[in-house]
Amino acid sequence: MFVEKIPGDYENGDVNKNLDDDGRVKRTGTWVTASAHIITAVIGSGVLSLAWAVAQLGWVGGPAALVVFSFITYFTSTLLADAYRAPDPVRGQRNYTYMDAVRAYLGGRKVQLCGLAQYMNLTGITIGYTITSSISMVAVKRSNCFHKHGHQAKCETSNYPFMVIFGCIQIVLSQIPNFAKLSWLSIIASVMSFAYSFIGLGLSIAKVAGGEEDVRTTLTGVIVGVDVSGSEKVWRTLQAIGDIAFAYSFSNVLIEIQDTIKWSPVVPENKSMKRATAIGVSTTTIFYLLCGLVGYAAFGNDAPGNFLTGFGFYEPFWLIDFANICIAIHLLGAYQVFAQPLFGFVEGWCSRRWPGNRFFTSEQAVRVPFYGVYYINLFRLVWRTTYVIVTAFVAMLFPFFNNFLGLIGAGSFWPLVVYFPIEIHIAQTKMAKFSFKWMWLKILTWACLIVSLIAAAASVQGLIQSLQAYKPFQLQY
Repeated sequence: MFVEKIPGDYENGDVNKNLDDDGRVKRTGTWVTASAHIITAVIGSGVLSLAWAVAQLGWVGGPAALVVFSFITYFTSTLLADAYRAPDPVRGQRNYTYMDAVRAYLGGRKVQLCGLAQYMNLTGITIGYTITSSISMVAVKRSNCFHKHGHQAKCETSNYPFMVIFGCIQIVLSQIPNFAKLSWLSIIASVMSFAYSFIGLGLSIAKVAGGEEDVRTTLTGVIVGVDVSGSEKVWRTLQAIGDIAFAYSFSNVLIEIQDTIKWSPVVPENKSMKRATAIGVSTTTIFYLLCGLVGYAAFGNDAPGNFLTGFGFYEPFWLIDFANICIAIHLLGAYQVFAQPLFGFVEGWCSRRWPGNRFFTSEQAVRVPFYGVYYINLFRLVWRTTYVIVTAFVAMLFPFFNNFLGLIGAGSFWPLVVYFPIEIHIAQTKMAKFSFKWMWLKILTWACLIVSLIAAAASVQGLIQSLQAYKPFQLQY
C-alpha cells in the first residue's frame, strides 16, 4: 500500500511517531473537521427547496417529516460509526471505506451491492452539483442584466459556459490528494452554506413581516382543486417525503470522513464521529426547520422549488447575487466531499491491480509558488481530470439530470442510510433474532424501504414529465 511522503515526516528519525497503527500517515482530524465535512455534505442547495416540500405536506406533515428523518439519519449514522473498526469498534482493524465495513461484517454479494449504490450515488451527486452551480451563476448574471437594462430586458443566458468554468475549477481542486487534506475547503463550504441559508431565511422573515400579499397556508399543504389536482397532490406529497428523507443523507461518505479522525485511548474515532454526527445533524435540522417553515410562511402553498428565486431577480439584487455566489462556492467544496471517496476507490484498486506500474504508484515532487512542494501522481492527474470532464459533459447533455438524481437518491437511501448500518449493527452485537430490539430495527428497515419505493415512483413520474418537456440545446436558466 502506498504511503504518501510528506517532507519532514521522517526527519526526527522515529518513523512510528509519524504513522498510525495501520502504517499510514498519522491522522490529524477532529470532531470539528468531521462536523465541517458533514455539514458540507448535508446542507446542500437542497435546503432552498424545503419550503416547497413543506408546502406539499403542510404545517403538520412538514415539520414531522423533517424531525423524523433527522432522527433516523442520526440513529443509523451512530451505528455505522461503530463499523469503522472490526471486529472491535475501538481497537479492531480499520475499514477505510463503506465497502470495507460491509465486507468485514456482512460479506458476500452485499459488498458489491454497497459499492454499486454508493458510487452511483456519488457520481450522480457530482453531476447534479455541476448543474446546480451553473444555475446559481446564471442567476447572478441575469440579475445584473435586469438591474442594468431594466426589468423588461431579455436577459437569457446559457448554463453551458458556467458548467465549463465550474469544471475547470474542479480539475484544480480534484488534485487535492485525499479526504484528510480537504478540511480547509469543507470549512469554507460550510460557512457559505450558512451564509446563503441565513440570507434566504432573512428575506423570508422580511416578507412575512411586510405582509404585502395574501399568503395561504394550511395544516395539510396544497389544496386539491385549488392549488393542484388530486393526482398532482399525491405525486407531490411522495416527492416531498423523498426530498426530505434524502436531504439528511451523508452515510455514503461517513466512513471516509471518520478515516480522517485521529485516534486516542481517551477519545477513539467512533466516539469523535458520533459527536460530529450529533452536531452535524442537529445543526442541519435547525436550519432545515427554519428555512422550510419560514419559507412556507413567506410563500404559502405557492412556494417555489428554490425559495431564493421567489424573491425575483430584481431587488435587493446585490443580496440575492451574494447568496447565489455562496451557493456556487459551497458546491465547489461539496463536489469534492462526494468525489474524493470515488477517486480513492479507483486509485486504490488500480494500485493493487498493478503494484509494479510506476504510472499508478510513483509521485513526482513539484515546487508550487506560495504552496511549497506538491507531489504529483500521473494517474491521479489523468483520472481525476477525465472524471471532471465527463461529469461536466453529462451535465451539459442532460440539464434535467436533477430529476434523475432523485431516482438515484431513492435507490441508494435505503441500502446506504438504513439497511447496511442496521445489518452491520446486528452482526456486530450478535443480536438474537426476534428479540425486541431486533424486531424494531427490522420494522424501521421495512418502513424506510417503503419510503424509498414511493420516492422512486415519484422521481420516475417527474423524470417522464421532464423528458416530455425537454428540448435539446434550448437555453437553460
